[in-house]
Amino acid sequence: MTQPFRIAALYRFARIDDREAVQARLRDLCEPDVRGILLVAHEGLNGTIAGTPEAIDRVLDGIRALPGFAALEVKFATAEAMPFYRMKVRLKAEIVTMGEPDLNPAANAGTYVSPEDWNALIADPDTVVIDTRNDYEGAVGAFEGAIQPNTRSFRDFPEWFRTEGRALLDRPREGSGPLKVAMYCTGGIRCEKSTAFLKAEGIEDVFHLEGGILKYLETVPEPESLWRGECFVFDERVAVGHGLSEGTHTLCRGCRMPVSAEGRASPHYVEGVSCERCHDTRTDAQKAGARERARQMQIAETRGVAHVGAVLPRPEDD
Repeated sequence: MTQPFRIAALYRFARIDDREAVQARLRDLCEPDVRGILLVAHEGLNGTIAGTPEAIDRVLDGIRALPGFAALEVKFATAEAMPFYRMKVRLKAEIVTMGEPDLNPAANAGTYVSPEDWNALIADPDTVVIDTRNDYEGAVGAFEGAIQPNTRSFRDFPEWFRTEGRALLDRPREGSGPLKVAMYCTGGIRCEKSTAFLKAEGIEDVFHLEGGILKYLETVPEPESLWRGECFVFDERVAVGHGLSEGTHTLCRGCRMPVSAEGRASPHYVEGVSCERCHDTRTDAQKAGARERARQMQIAETRGVAHVGAVLPRPEDD
């Protein structure tokens, strides 16, 4: 029986002075049997790779040997088929694009809060909870009472905070103690960087969910959970629920956005072609091309082979 491939989603904020040397080192580590994408910036590493368990262990051991990367954050999944076509190691200004390249999350991020302690923090009347993800992600699910910036991109978060978010922190609260800000995202990278941003903006008591929503859903029993809905993920599952069970959302092939069961009931939803969000913005030629792609994907699925239209896992991004 063929051994399943192991998928490793990883990130760490740690200072990298010589990006090119690390890029070359990572390429050597991944040759010849690991595929995926790794992003290298002065602020750290981010990426998703796949290979045999032995090959993935080899790469992770090599990354953890780099200065500052011993505590690399990694989440694992498995796949019956290789989900990537090639290996890419790219140099970037930021490993998650916020448009604030001078931040130093490795030194100035907020305080980690474990999933086990998260409920107590966000239930505190002096805590303001902020979702650092984008509008389509927040629509799939969120923590009870969280502020939704409804950004279209993580790049929009700084402007949102400077024009709207700071004022929301000044609203009257039920508590009478010092303000605390709790921030969360899918796997931890965006909320970690956001805490560094808020601290640079003068907010002192800032916290972020260790391991992100995924670790919370994996760790906290559903009866005790303050999570409502599902969590959008950047792979073929589209969304997950408690225990990381596969959710009910699918992906629109037209706009790459999640579609709920209610959304699939819309007359504008055509599987593999369009959804209510993008139906009126796509041309007839685009829809015809999508229909042909959907047909080819169905043929590939019947034959048991991968197709370029598959939802490939990717780093938690902007």
